[in-house]
Amino acid sequence: MLYLIRHTTTYLYRTEVAAARCTLHLQPETGGNQRVFSAQLTITPRPLEQTEAVDFFGNRTTHVRFAGAATRHRFESRVRIEVQPREPPHALLTPSWQEISQGALLVPDLGGSAPAHYLFASRFVPLLAEARDYALASFEPGRPVLDGAIEMMKRIHRDFVYDPNATDISTPLDVVARTRHGVCQDFAHWMLAGLRAIGIPAAYVSGYLRTHPPPGQERLVGADASHAWVSVWCGAGLGWVDLDPTNAVPANEDHVRVAVGRDYADVAPVDGVVVASAGHSLRVSVDVAPLG
Repeated sequence: MLYLIRHTTTYLYRTEVAAARCTLHLQPETGGNQRVFSAQLTITPRPLEQTEAVDFFGNRTTHVRFAGAATRHRFESRVRIEVQPREPPHALLTPSWQEISQGALLVPDLGGSAPAHYLFASRFVPLLAEARDYALASFEPGRPVLDGAIEMMKRIHRDFVYDPNATDISTPLDVVARTRHGVCQDFAHWMLAGLRAIGIPAAYVSGYLRTHPPPGQERLVGADASHAWVSVWCGAGLGWVDLDPTNAVPANEDHVRVAVGRDYADVAPVDGVVVASAGHSLRVSVDVAPLG
């Protein structure tokens, strides 16, 4: 599937901002089942400095510095990308989860995709006893790792309610677990916490999800949203397999990967520091338009 993606983020400030530094994860890289044909980033006002880099995890990253008074900062990413369908491995033919847990720390590679980086607590993913117990309900001894992970994904979809008003990025994961309300990043963080607590490497993936309008209705331009899901390490032979607990499906051609990390903190679309004396408001518009 070929997509044209437009993602616009606008910060509106109540007073003039004197200076700001931002790190952006807004543009995907070619790799796996994705091929980027073009990517353009427009920033207003024009930053004093703008540098491109690839971070430790292999994500395309833009660093910008603003100087001079401004009442808004606007970031617009336009990407033309092709996503090929992919067939996950047969779940029952993957190694047992105990094999994965035992073998993860024996992998000699320490690059950005090495399983060792995705085994431990991170900023938004503490290793909670309740997350461990929740995961173990899907991982009886000897169960194939992907089979257990798929069941856990489906349980999260069944047990948790999607509620965009229930949480924000500062909501602790134990609160999400107690209320069982949240959004895609909460469900991804919960699945990560459970998998890591029993020794299964799992990464946070940010990107976009193609949405389908109800029958007989037109697509609403700009009404799509950023999305988050989980990538589970299934051993050196099979590598990483992406699962979407919000929708209880393996990630496929409807999912466009932008960045991967330990949790949201590693891959936030826009992150940084602003020097200002008052608050701000945020407007986000995302459009994932299929081209054929």
